[in-house]
This record gives sequence, C-alpha cells and structure tokens, in this order.
Amino acid sequence: MILKKIIPLSLLGRSIIIIFVPIIVLVIITSIIFYQTSWNIISKRLTQSVVADISVLVKLIDKELEFEAIQIAREDFKMKIKIQDNGDLNNKNSINNRGILANRLMQSLVDLNIPFFYDLSNIDDGVEIILQINEKKYLLINVDKDRLYSETAFVFLLWMLFASILLLLFSYFFMNKQIRPLKRLAIIAETFGRGLDAPELNATGASEIKQTANAFNQMRTRIKRFLKQRTDMLAGVSHDLRTPLTRMKLQLSLLKDEKAKKELELDINEMTAMLDSYVSFVRSEAPEPIENININRLLRDIIKNIDLKKYKINFFEKNIIKTSGRPIQLKRAIQNIIDNSLRYADKLNIEIFLSDDGCIIIIEDNGPGIPIKNYEDVFKPFFSLDPSRNKLKGESGLGLSITRDIVRSHGGEIKLSKSTFGGLKSLIQLPI
Repeated sequence: MILKKIIPLSLLGRSIIIIFVPIIVLVIITSIIFYQTSWNIISKRLTQSVVADISVLVKLIDKELEFEAIQIAREDFKMKIKIQDNGDLNNKNSINNRGILANRLMQSLVDLNIPFFYDLSNIDDGVEIILQINEKKYLLINVDKDRLYSETAFVFLLWMLFASILLLLFSYFFMNKQIRPLKRLAIIAETFGRGLDAPELNATGASEIKQTANAFNQMRTRIKRFLKQRTDMLAGVSHDLRTPLTRMKLQLSLLKDEKAKKELELDINEMTAMLDSYVSFVRSEAPEPIENININRLLRDIIKNIDLKKYKINFFEKNIIKTSGRPIQLKRAIQNIIDNSLRYADKLNIEIFLSDDGCIIIIEDNGPGIPIKNYEDVFKPFFSLDPSRNKLKGESGLGLSITRDIVRSHGGEIKLSKSTFGGLKSLIQLPI
C-alpha cells in the first residue's frame, strides 16, 4: 500500500521511474565501490607519503638540525612544524578518527613507533599532528590538506550525480513527446464518447502508438457509420409509415359505422404517437452545434409551459449554472422526465445546484412511482410499465431511452430512486 502511494499514477511518471531508478542504483553501487577501493588506495598512498616526510623531519630534529627541518617542511613538504618542550598526549584522543582517511593516517603513524595525536576536525585549515619525540620534546605539525585529501574523487561523484540529473531531464523530454499522442487519444476518445464531433487522431509517435491511433480512427468511422445507418433507417421507416396513416385517416372519415370508426381511430392515434416518438428519437441523433447554456434559464423555460393551476411546481435554485452543450437536446431530455412525472403526479419539486460531480438536477414527484426492480428497465427502448401498452398515453417506450442517450452524450448520467413524496426521484448529473 505504501509503494502504491509513492508510485506516480501517470504513465510519464512511471516511465521516468523505470528509467531513473536503475541509474540511481548504479550510481550508489558505483560510489560505494569507488569509496571502498579507489578512495581507499588513494588515502593509503597519501598518508604513507606524508608519514615518510614526517619521519625525515623527526630524524633531522634528532640530529639537532631543527632549523633545517623547519625550512624543509615549509618549502618542500607543505607542512608547518613547531617544536615544543612541554606537553602531554595521555589526555588526548584522536579527533574525528572515522572514515578511510583517518584509519589510513593512524595506520601509517603507528609505523613510526612514536606516541602521536592527530586532529581531522578542521581539514580545510590543515591536519594537526602531534608527535612525542622524546620525554621533553613534542613536534607540532600542520599538514596542508592537499597532501592528504584528493578532491578529484568527489568531483567524480559530483559528475556522476550531474550526469544522472541531465539524463533524467533528457528522459523526461523524450518520454513526454512519446506520451503526448496518448494524451491526445484520451481527449479525443472522451470527446467522441460524449457525442461530440471529434476529429481523426493523427498517427504519430512510436509504432505501437500509431497502431493504437489507427485502430481508434477505424473504430470511430465504424461507429459513426452505424449510427448514421440506424438513424437513417428509423427516419425512413417513420416517414414511410406516415403516408399510409394519412390515407387511413382520410378513408376513416368516410366510414359510417361509428363503433368501427372509433376503434380504428384509437389504433391510428396510437400508431401516430409511436411515430412521433420515433421522429423525436431521430431528432436527438441529429447533429446540433455546441452552445453556451444557462441551465437555470432552460429549466425556467420548461416550467413556463406547465399549467401551474393544475400542477404545483416548486423550483429551488441553489446556484446559477452555466455550461456548454446542445440546448435543444438537453431541453428535450429534461422535458421528457418532467412530462413523465406530470402524467402521473400533480406535485413536482425541481432542484438545481453545484457539487463536486458538476451540475445536479433533481426532479421529484408525488406519483405512484415505479418498482425498484424496473429502475433500469425503463431506460430500455420500447419498454413500458403499462401492461396494456396503451400508446395513447404517450408511452412509446423511447422517452427515457432518449433522455439517457442525451445526458450520456453530454458526459453525464441519470439515476432513479424513490422520492420523499413517495413517488419517483430523477437525478441528472452533468459535467461543467
């Protein structure tokens, strides 16, 4: 679980990790090996060289050539020495005696067989070494850091770190260019999924990404062709059926049998209602330009056409919501839900507000509602809860199907539940 929280969610972030983590591991392993081998050898040779020079100075001082020793130390050995007649090494412990340099210096000084003390705490000012030459004389030595400390090793490590960061930047740049087509694919796929006229995706990038883009373009073409064929077929059927229905109405007016005439009128009106719903469905599939929409104003326009003497409508506006979409289709979708409610109820509560999910529209009525098991069935085309399938009530079985298609084409969703009045509650969620 901790690893999942650390790993980035984006493909770009994960790709960078896949590239960069092995580099970091390689740098760390190389640094450890370098520190344990090359730096160890360099420190050993430097300390041995310094201790060899100190040994020369000690021998000169033993021969009472102190002036010469001081001069040689300053001019040739990059050391500053001072001879002191009193001191005590018993109470002194070597300071900062950790690390390879300290260990190598101690090992080399032990070879002198002389009591010593050294201090590496302030190596920039030099390394302090004190030697007890005899019972009365102490040799104080300040060794220049260049004699014991090599900066090339750390330059090497810094160069490795710099190269790793540089490689990370190059990796980010090139991976971002490779992933950019995938981002375009996601945007266009979402646009096309919302029913908008998304353009074809340019096949660029790696061969796998080109293959994915071509597959998406082919799928987009097939879906558009299928939708057009379905819409054209339904429009053609609806149009062709209107002609014989018109002839039947004319012939019906010539009938003298009132009973038969009434029954035929009912059948013709039923078929006319069905055809009107099919035409409405075809209109919802027809292209419509995207416009800026004020959802509050759209709802108020729908309420204006309701007979407020016959129905009680409560409209609650918590926020003024503006978005973009197809206004005619959205109005038709909301109108379908309100019409369904008014068909069986006389009281409606309509509420609109903003939430984290976008625009929320809630429509509640006090009608009989529908069984919970049929909440999903009513969105199926041609499904009707009326056992007699009486189409004169306007129940062609396409109203809610059209509504859901319109809402989903705008990237939203519609859900049904039981209202606080015992009827049906419809919740429409639209993205902003």
